Amino acid sequence: MSHALHRPETYVDGPPHDLFTRLRQEEPVVFQEMDGEPGYWAVLRHADVVDVAKHPEIFSASEGGVVIEDLDPASLEQMRDMLLAMDPPRHTAYRRPIAPEFKARVIAEMEGRIRTITREILDRADAKGGDLEFVHDVCAHLPSQVVGELMGLPREDWPAIHAMAEQNSGGQDPDIAEAADRSNSSMDMAMYGINFAATRRAMPEQGDLTDLLLGGEFDGSQMTDLDFGRFFVQLVTAGNDTTRTMLSGGLLALLQHPEQLAALRADNSLIPSAVEEILRWANPLHYFRRTAVVDTELGGASISAGDKVAMIYTSANRDEDVFDDPQAFDITRNPNHHLSFGIATHFCLGVHLARLEGRVFFEEVLNRWATIELNGTPSRQQSNLNNSLKSLPVSVKAT
Repeated sequence: MSHALHRPETYVDGPPHDLFTRLRQEEPVVFQEMDGEPGYWAVLRHADVVDVAKHPEIFSASEGGVVIEDLDPASLEQMRDMLLAMDPPRHTAYRRPIAPEFKARVIAEMEGRIRTITREILDRADAKGGDLEFVHDVCAHLPSQVVGELMGLPREDWPAIHAMAEQNSGGQDPDIAEAADRSNSSMDMAMYGINFAATRRAMPEQGDLTDLLLGGEFDGSQMTDLDFGRFFVQLVTAGNDTTRTMLSGGLLALLQHPEQLAALRADNSLIPSAVEEILRWANPLHYFRRTAVVDTELGGASISAGDKVAMIYTSANRDEDVFDDPQAFDITRNPNHHLSFGIATHFCLGVHLARLEGRVFFEEVLNRWATIELNGTPSRQQSNLNNSLKSLPVSVKAT
């Protein structure tokens, strides 16, 4: 039975949590018809999502890519060159050289820079007066500037990178899609990356991620400028969308639970666990797709080779078998085994960076503004993939 889980408009008023709850009990691996192309299996329970993620030899990221809509051959080939759509052993070979740069100890050294960037963003927001559209005036700037810092991009280029990253997301939302041609913004970003690589090869080493990418070996060969351009698009887009969503969705969750916002103000040491609960309760991505490469069974469903399978994180993160009172937002929740960073082979490379950005951001925001209040109705992006706010109007006051 189909429940329109694939339709972007299903998510405009928020994820269909009541439906997910019912399906986890009745049909935890449920087939969804799609318009004009083969449907897919929606995997709704935590244990089953983990099972899919842990078995790339059964459920491939590369075979059909990571979105449920079938891509044209050229787009699929492009996606397969991104880490998130590689299977082992290729995924391992590409990830191994850069993983050390994203280790907790290395990322921790960025805290001072991230704090400075955050304060600069909040200074600019303050200059606008007390009324802000928090998604784009504030949250969207941090991830693109942090990537600029990580990769050694010239500061004067940060606004252009930011604009391309913003255009590159939200293709299912008519407001955003009309405002920008996504394929052009993706191509512009790749071209920027290609030109930047060429420029940097002629310069002395700066000791940043760009040097590592240009000098390292990936699956037995060095990155070409074209390879770098593709990787650049993935790094900027992935970090931009998800971090912006974590920060804006997190503030909204806190504004909807004022007693927990007050607890956080009273005790900043609660911020790391609040960030984890934000990631569980308002996870930035609804799902990623895999494609079955052999016939298999999952959650009582018979899945055939070639079938699409979607790991629905938004449902798994509220599974009653794993979380007490899963529909409640609780910044002290412990343990918190959410799946918002994925699990197994594709566990998010940027996990420590995202957590650090979240912690520093909420420390600075709460210390800067004594009152933060909704000043209008938030609106959500129309998307079956991005669990994002499109606007979050707030009023802020320092005292």
